[in-house]
Amino acid sequence: MSTLSLETRPAEVADAFGISAIHDASWRQAYTGLIPHKSLDTMIRRRDPKWWARAIRNSTRVLVMETDNHIVGYATIGPNRVSALSQEGEVYELYLLPEYQGVGIGKKLFIAAREQLLRTGFKGCVVWVLEENHPAMQFYKNAGGVDIAEGSETFNAKTLNKVAFAWS
Repeated sequence: MSTLSLETRPAEVADAFGISAIHDASWRQAYTGLIPHKSLDTMIRRRDPKWWARAIRNSTRVLVMETDNHIVGYATIGPNRVSALSQEGEVYELYLLPEYQGVGIGKKLFIAAREQLLRTGFKGCVVWVLEENHPAMQFYKNAGGVDIAEGSETFNAKTLNKVAFAWS
């Protein structure tokens, strides 16, 4: 039996290609059939390695999870974007390569993202999830998230409900 060694660290510009590949694979798995194809494809293509490199250079807070010098997941974090919510921090995105999902790596990355928000001075955390993304809804419920708000997003005239989960 082998042991998987995991490390979470801030992303570097050199990680842009790996993050882009994770974004592509995980978004196609999570959102195909939920978000209209044209919108989904446009959003994925927009987040190419150049986009990620620029985001990292411009101080976007991106954490990567790696094993054996191979990036398998990423999270983007920062201030909460909804002033009506009392939580100061937000996990904007948390994605893993599909083959690394369901084995506890996402939980480790989520804990690291929340800890980084705390170290940065943000009290509390919120995450928005598309309501029809059942695996993500279950993940955040299992992580102790409390459903505190609802909203919606529109993609190519298709409106999808979203839920905000919060942690103190």
